[in-house]
Amino acid sequence: MNEVTNNKKTAFYWDETCFWHGGGNYATVIPVGGFVQPLVAGGLPEAPETKRRLKNLIEATGLSSELAILGACKANTEDLLRIHPMNYLKTFKALSDKGGGELGLRTPFGPGGFEIAAKSAGLVKRAVTDVAQGRFRNAYALSRPPGHHCLPDWPNGFCLLANIAIAIEAAKAAKLVNRVAVVDWDVHHGNGTEHIFYDRDDVLTISIHQDRCYPHDTGSVDCQGEGKGLGYNVNIPLPAGSGHQTYLEAMQKIVLPKLRAFEPDMIVIACGFDASAVDPIARMLCGSHTFREMTRMLMTICEKIVAAHEGGYSELHVPFCGHAVLEELSNSKIHAPDPIHHRITVQQPDERNQAHQSDIVRDLATALV
Repeated sequence: MNEVTNNKKTAFYWDETCFWHGGGNYATVIPVGGFVQPLVAGGLPEAPETKRRLKNLIEATGLSSELAILGACKANTEDLLRIHPMNYLKTFKALSDKGGGELGLRTPFGPGGFEIAAKSAGLVKRAVTDVAQGRFRNAYALSRPPGHHCLPDWPNGFCLLANIAIAIEAAKAAKLVNRVAVVDWDVHHGNGTEHIFYDRDDVLTISIHQDRCYPHDTGSVDCQGEGKGLGYNVNIPLPAGSGHQTYLEAMQKIVLPKLRAFEPDMIVIACGFDASAVDPIARMLCGSHTFREMTRMLMTICEKIVAAHEGGYSELHVPFCGHAVLEELSNSKIHAPDPIHHRITVQQPDERNQAHQSDIVRDLATALV
């Protein structure tokens, strides 16, 4: 892996072992059994190919040569215990050592799953630490398994450890950051991150998600934190079929004003690409240009940004969405043309439906004042 050089302001963290995380024979939408055959990839949308292909694409385009490509150590026990209780970690480790299994809801893992999850958390931790220390302007962590659904003692939605929360708390323990904002644009509600920081006023959590997609019973606009954290949790549930304009309106009318008022030292993006128009387990209409524009918007608020990879299950499209984010972060002139940009553009909501979605964003903004 390349050594750090002074002229590389964006870092990219990855590890081959994260692609080796195994989820077993598992389907998220329709259970395997009866007349439902096992799927080719074992029934698990959270397969390694979307992430591996992003790494391959930045190599193929040459963008990787403009980045500092780095690895990381596993998050250690001290790191994990800031978020997860010891009994959970011991149970997870023991099951992992026995060949894998499932601890929570939709969280299968194979042999070595504990170590791979700790490596994934370690990638995010190092990215946050390096950016907080000023080694890089911004960074991207190609973390797998993801983390934003994981509660302290209850994993779910493919998430086994709370990667972003672990990284933030490590940086706080080292006195590297004071106020951190998490902007979660994964199409599914970031219920784990919300839960962990729900009564805190030093971490602003914002989730833009498809209403009642996953989890079905979290992510309401009314859930705005409690105690000291009241007003520091922001949920933006958007209707299925929301596209490029609706996401940008949500950013302009809700996300950016909240960030400006909060004045974070750092923004951590829960960077899922499952709002893509061709994602198999969501129903949104975003393109790679949507994620590019949202990244650009966040860069106007705060220089220190870390994107931690979360969901996104289209092997074809995730690499182009991720490449677009990295192009913006690094201010690169290397471009990977999105092969389905035209298709996504012509499928955007018509004027009538767009007006309805714009009204929803306006109403959400009013409710979140």
